[in-house]
Order: sequence, then C-alpha cells, then structure tokens
Amino acid sequence: MRFFYLTLTMAFKSLGRNVMRSALTTLGIIIGIAAVITMVEIGQGTSKAVQKSITSMGANTILVQPGSSFVNGVSSGSGSVMTLTPEDAEAIVERCQPYITDVALTVWARTQLVYAGRNHQPYYLYGTTPSFLKVRDWEELEEGQMFTEHDVRNATQVCLLGQTVVRELFGDQSPIGEEIRVNNKPFKVIGVLSRKGANMMGRDQDDVLVAPWRTIKSKVVGAALTNTNQSAEVKTDPMQQVNSTSKPYPSQQLSLYPVPSALQLADRPIQVRFQNVDQILCRAASPEDIRPAMRMMTAVLREQHRLAADDPDDFVLRDMTEVSRALGSATQRTSMFLMAVATISLVVGGVGIMNIMLVSVTERTREIGLRMAVGARPRDILMQFLVESVLLCLAGGILGVGFGEIGSWVARKLSCPTELSVPAILAAVGVSAGVGVVFGYYPAWKASRLDPIEALRYE
Repeated sequence: MRFFYLTLTMAFKSLGRNVMRSALTTLGIIIGIAAVITMVEIGQGTSKAVQKSITSMGANTILVQPGSSFVNGVSSGSGSVMTLTPEDAEAIVERCQPYITDVALTVWARTQLVYAGRNHQPYYLYGTTPSFLKVRDWEELEEGQMFTEHDVRNATQVCLLGQTVVRELFGDQSPIGEEIRVNNKPFKVIGVLSRKGANMMGRDQDDVLVAPWRTIKSKVVGAALTNTNQSAEVKTDPMQQVNSTSKPYPSQQLSLYPVPSALQLADRPIQVRFQNVDQILCRAASPEDIRPAMRMMTAVLREQHRLAADDPDDFVLRDMTEVSRALGSATQRTSMFLMAVATISLVVGGVGIMNIMLVSVTERTREIGLRMAVGARPRDILMQFLVESVLLCLAGGILGVGFGEIGSWVARKLSCPTELSVPAILAAVGVSAGVGVVFGYYPAWKASRLDPIEALRYE
C-alpha cells in the first residue's frame, strides 16, 4: 500500500513540474470525452424523441378493421363488409387483459363543418369513445374537456376540434361553448385538442373533429365512410330530417321498414338493433405485448363472430411494429455513427498522451538511471510512468465529462433533444483510464528497459 502511495505522490510531483504541458496533453482526452458524452446524450435524446413521435402516431396501437367481401371470387378489399360491432370492443376489453389497456371504437365520416359563414371539411371526422384520446396518446387538451360515456349513450351533439379546424372556422377566437353545424346538425364545441402535427404520411393530424360515436352514426351519416362528401349527398330538405335511424343504409333505395312520416319518426323513432363500427383501436401495454395481444384478440373476435374452425377471419388486425422497428433501427445507426466519430477524437487524444510520455521518458533519462542506480526495479519505473499516464487521462476524462454536459446544455438551448446518460458518464471515466493504460504502457515499458549506466551517461 505504501508503494502505491509513494508512486502516486511522485507522479503528481512529476506532472506538477510541467503544468502547461500536462494541461495541453490532456486537451485531446478532454475533447474526445466531451465529444463522446455530447454525442451519446444527443443520440439518446433524438432516439427518445423519435420513439415519442412514433408512440403519438400509435406505436402500441392495434387496428381492428372489418374483413373483405368476395363477389364471384373477387375480393373487394378490407372494410368492404361491415363485421365489427360495439360488442366486439367490449369483449376485447374484458377478455384481452393484461395485454390490452385501452380500447376505442370509431365511426368515420366526411362532411362539411359550418360556423358563422365559414365552412371547412376536416380530413378526419371521428365518432368514438372517451378512451380514444388515451389510445392515441392524446390525453392533454388545449382547453375544455372530453365528452363522457353518458354523452355516448345519449348521442349528445357535442364535439372536440383539432387546431387546424379551430383556425379555419374560428381564427383567433376561442371555440369553447360555440355551436357549429355538422351535416346541418348543431354540435356544441366542448374542447380543443392539443397540437399533434403531421403523421408519417404527411397528413395533418390536427385537421380533426371528434364526437360521440352514436351521435355520428345516427345523426350525421348512418353509413360507412365513402370517398365523397357525405353532406353533399343529402337529397331531402334537412329541416324535414327529424330522425334517420330507421334507415341505416341510406345509399340503398330499399328500406328495411315501412316508410313512416316525419311526424311518426319524431313521436316514435325506430331504434336500430344492429350497429356496426368502422374500426376498433386497441392500445397494447407495451410493444412486446403486441403479438400475444393480437393472438388473443383473434381468438376473441372469431368467437364473437361465431366462425367455424375452417372459416377465414372476417376481420383484419394491423399494427405499427414494422414502422417502429424501421425508425428505431435508423436512429440506432445514427447514434452508432455519432459514437464512431467521437471515438476517433478519443483515439487522437490517446496518441497525444503516448507522444508526450515518450518525450517525458527522453527528458528524464538521467532521472531514470539515477533511480535504478539506488535500487529501483524495472517494474517500479514501469509503474511510475504508467500511473502518470493514467492520471493525465483521468484528469482529462473528468474535465471532458464537465465539458460534455456543457455541450449537451448548449444543444438543448439550440432545440436539439438530449437526455442525461449516467452510464455514458461512468463509461467515459473508465475509458479514459483505459486509454491511459493502453497508450501509456509503451513509453513506461521503454523507460523500464533502459540500461542504468547508459542512462546516467545521457546528456
């Protein structure tokens, strides 16, 4: 123990005799470690930002879509036949725990929104349930509140608007409490969604209206989404449309029931016993739970739809696994590239340490010979120069960590995402000590192999 203490003391004294040279020697290590810390934290911050973006678009979301119909052996594609019901969503919630945490069903529509002489057709018009915001990771509202299950059951004519819709219809005015018309039906605005931006396809996610699904289903469209503006397809006077629930398929000429008068519909509206939905959104507990959740959901839905063992699925399950994996892989490669660039700086710093230590051995040749003459062994000389090299690199590593955190702070101020990485800091200190050992060993070994007599004669 005393030997290590004396060696450490001598190393400090030797480095203290040339403070400026020692400081300049550690500069390469400082720059290398600072670059490593900054790049790692920027890489992790970017990766986290990308993952957050993926999550906001539904990374853990499983989409349940209706199946496809076959006519004369020709498939009409997914969604061409309506097979999903609200009962399917309830069964998934009850029987797919703990893999599924939230479920929301949706009904799509496309129609005009009108307010005070302004009109706008949003890209997304969803009829859904209150859990929709959780499934889409859209829990915070800019202002107002979300509608409730009571609003869904009673088909209350309330809605939430996205930022783009608010800008188009209201400008700088707050829409809370105002009334807009959706396919000539009055809807009260009770909330404004927070900004979400564009999705991976470049579509504006803020161009959206969200309302209770029973309201959209029974009072706005009453049919599956088509590619045309559904508000333009209204053939009768909107003021005479008291209740349209008796005709669930308005695009067909044949009605399922005798056609009552408007007064009869107002007095005794006929309730539709079977209601389909366009899509069911399910949020998995984690990306790892997606596959087992999909297997369990398949079994539940097949049982719900009473399909025989040899019957094909009349629904389609889709997830975002491939997209998440691709973006995650790209982010990982970028982080590895940044690490490689930073490691080059660290190697350059190590070469500088080796160079200075070789110069130090040459300058202190007589000192080495004198120590050997009074009894110092080669391993003592080796240890002395090795400890000096490690001390230089450790000092550079500690200072490099500090400068690296400053670099991360500057990056954050420049709107570049970063995340504190304690493992990277500990690894940087360890790597700096390793660099001292690797690049300081050869000069120390060379000093330990000097001939004492020749060393004492050196001028």
